[in-house]
Amino acid sequence: MTWETKGSVVGALDDMRTQVISPEAVRGPSVRSVDRALRVLEIIADEGEATLVRLARELGVHKSTVLRLNEDLIRHGLIEPAGGRSGYRLGAGCLRLAAAAATAATLDVSQVAQPVCDRLAEELEETCNVAVLREGMAVNVCQAEASTAIGTRNWIGQSTPPHATSNGKVLLAALDEGALRAALPARLERFTSRTVTARATLRQTLREVRAQGFAVAAEELEEGLNAVAAPIRDFTGAVVAALSVAGPGYRMTEEQFPRVRDAVMRGAAEISAQLGHRQR
Repeated sequence: MTWETKGSVVGALDDMRTQVISPEAVRGPSVRSVDRALRVLEIIADEGEATLVRLARELGVHKSTVLRLNEDLIRHGLIEPAGGRSGYRLGAGCLRLAAAAATAATLDVSQVAQPVCDRLAEELEETCNVAVLREGMAVNVCQAEASTAIGTRNWIGQSTPPHATSNGKVLLAALDEGALRAALPARLERFTSRTVTARATLRQTLREVRAQGFAVAAEELEEGLNAVAAPIRDFTGAVVAALSVAGPGYRMTEEQFPRVRDAVMRGAAEISAQLGHRQR
């Protein structure tokens, strides 16, 4: 079973636990059994396989209790004996959970992200956007306006060159070498005196973005426009969009970038979790 499948199964299990085990629920025997069965699946998904002794130790119960749980899980095809050894691994039945998680992850990113954008715009008093990469351009699919009197314009539906924007850099940084070559034009256009137009410099910037988990753009697309962005990931861990906050440089100064960065990274992580991504 692939890592993507394991990841989506774990995400589905988290959703199931949230729905089944609520603070108001009476934790009777049936509820505890469901919780333990989900925990068994999580442990096996995390480790690839696990022995009966290991599962019993993690759950803090007798081996006979785990054996009964495993028999039910095997009957539903969710786990199976690990090739004659004493351990267990995920079974083919988990593909049903993986398919359900994958379907959830294909939800319109803008729909999932809008409430987070609304909150960030209110919190930071700047404009918040979500962009995806299409045909080598960063296309804005979601926006929340700040309540301040002077904000940025409406970017929804607009395409921007990714090398000159924070969300574009995040999206480019997620590409492999071949995809990056295909996405970049033969010549990187200059928009301001601070636009990065040297390919070697851009590649170094993208390496830094991958390492630190965010990108900034200080007056690189327009004079007086600053922005900070972070990646949005799906259940496989792939970057599918970028969340950014932008504002005029006199208000959103470079000294404020760390505060904005932290808020944007939290927002991106929240959206990613709703798309099935599990932080490791």
